[in-house]
Amino acid sequence: MNNKVLVEIVVPTIEKKYDIYLPINKKIGNIINLLCKAIKEINGDDFNYTNQTSLYNSFSGNKYNPNDILRKTDIRNGSKLIIM
Repeated sequence: MNNKVLVEIVVPTIEKKYDIYLPINKKIGNIINLLCKAIKEINGDDFNYTNQTSLYNSFSGNKYNPNDILRKTDIRNGSKLIIM
């Protein structure tokens, strides 16, 4: 799977974690939208998101730019990310 990375996504608002493969050739903004839709589908009304929902590196606390392509970031296999 050279075109995907396995990461852990932490969702603090619903206190859940997910291991998920993310495509390396997509923009972070598109990935955020896909993640939000999937989390909403799994958890129903427990998870709400807006245009302000962002993705953060859990170790550094850095916010990822929605216009960046995933492969040009520091996200690698085993990265732990926070969506809020």
